[in-house]
Amino acid sequence: MTIFCVVRNYAPHATEMRSALPTEPTFFAKPSTALLPSPAKVRYPSFTHNLQHEIELIVRIERTGSHISLAEAHHYYHSVALGIDLTARDLQATAKANGMPWLISKGFDGSAVFSPFVTLSELGKSIDDLTFSLQINGNIVQSAYSGDMIFHPDRLIAHLSQYITLTAGDLIYTGTPAGVGTLHSGDHLVGILEGSPLLTAQID
Repeated sequence: MTIFCVVRNYAPHATEMRSALPTEPTFFAKPSTALLPSPAKVRYPSFTHNLQHEIELIVRIERTGSHISLAEAHHYYHSVALGIDLTARDLQATAKANGMPWLISKGFDGSAVFSPFVTLSELGKSIDDLTFSLQINGNIVQSAYSGDMIFHPDRLIAHLSQYITLTAGDLIYTGTPAGVGTLHSGDHLVGILEGSPLLTAQID
């Protein structure tokens, strides 16, 4: 099982990161040991002074496929979840400045918090008509509408599968909206999908 994460899939987030808008999907991966189910207790890593949150909509691949066409991509998933891509931003900034990979800053243990999965039929919505948000200590800090993604989840699946075979259980973190910020010990996080709390995490 692989955790694929999409870089800059919401225009306002690209702006806040001072990055150009992508012309095609770009991915990085996290190891399976990064997974941390909700309700989660997140230990603030000793190796960073700037742990940041990135709320995302997750798509779970249900069957193996490669070279999947855009028209067929929607057959490869039927449920979604919320995830938090935890990032050691100071380590990432150093890696970027030196032209080095991001693995440590993005893939450390417990850096991929995820909620239970909900089927789209249960939600009664299409994948491109979902609202989600992140609340920290009772305040909304990130919110998004999935229809505002630069690259639709079907496009992500079709593109990625041209290079890598997708297998059942693979997760795609589809990108974060604007509003990423620093976390502190004691913070309480709640991820909300379509108005309902779905994910909780406590920073220790």
